Parts: sequence; structure tokens; C-alpha cells
Amino acid sequence: MDAVDSAFAATPRSPFLPREERRRAGYDGPLPIGCGMTCSQPRTVAAMLRLLDVRPGQRVLDVGSGSGWTTALLAHLTGPTGEVLGLELEPDLVAVGAANLAAAARPAARIEAARPGTLGDPAGAPYDRVLVSAEADALPDALVAQLAPGGRMVIPVRGTMLLVRAEPDGPEITHHGAYLFVPLREP
Repeated sequence: MDAVDSAFAATPRSPFLPREERRRAGYDGPLPIGCGMTCSQPRTVAAMLRLLDVRPGQRVLDVGSGSGWTTALLAHLTGPTGEVLGLELEPDLVAVGAANLAAAARPAARIEAARPGTLGDPAGAPYDRVLVSAEADALPDALVAQLAPGGRMVIPVRGTMLLVRAEPDGPEITHHGAYLFVPLREP
């Protein structure tokens, strides 16, 4: 079992879904969580986490934390010495995600409201890893700038999953398949 499989085993999807959707937690597709948002399909989340290659002790930014499931998965991957910040635009989902995260007992992680006019968390940067669970129209320079040297970001851009590596000569970008996500909105 690899680290991502271990995180999934330790972090079931069901408690992060609205009560009426929990019976469908094993469904490998997106499920509604309210506010027009979804909890991404498990296969997609696993693929993103494998690309992100989170290591114990790392600092991770989770943009579009939704119900908190990805934040909790990331916290499992960083372990107790890491730090995960989940950011969410929808106030109702901030509250739901924070409550779900607290119930999952991941003290190295927290969920906060995205700051108006600010994409990501430049004040808290740099981050070793950045996960974006919403589709951008173009690669956001503001998020690339928040990566630590050698850092990695996984983000869907115009239907394609990108892995962005922060290299000394600038970002190195590779493409990893077609995916559909809710749109990334500027706070």
C-alpha cells in the first residue's frame, strides 16, 4: 500500500459528505456538497495526490478545500510534523469543512476563508506543495509564486491536469490527462 492508499484508508470520504450523499461515498464520481460545489471523484483525487508527491513534514496549501476531505488527506500525508492550510471561498463550506476536519482529528491542518482579492496565501508562502481543486483558465502566476524552490503544484487548467515544478530557471510544467472541475474563482 502506497502513501496515497494509506491516506484514503485512514480518511474515508463518507464523513466529509452531506448526510444525504453519504450512502454514495463509494461512488467514483463527483458528489454535491452544497453551494454548487462537489467533492471530487476518488480516482481523480488519488491521481492528483500521487502527482503532488506530498512528504511528511511539508507545508501544503489546499486551494478549494470544499468539505475538507482533500485537506484531511493531505494532513495524513504530511503527518504530525507537517502543516496544511485549506482555503475555501464559500462561507458555508468553510464552516462545514472546518467541522469535518476537526472530527477527523487532523491537528496539523486547518481550513480558513479565502481572503478577498487574494489567490492562495502569499503571506504564508512559500509552500512545498499546492493542490488546486478548481479549474483555472490559465496557470495563475500568483500561485506559482507561492511555491518553495523545488515545490510542486497540481492544478487543472482548461481541462488538463498540470504538474508545475518550481525549478531555478522557472516553472517546469507537465500535462497529465483531461479532467473536469468547477471553475476557479478569484476571491
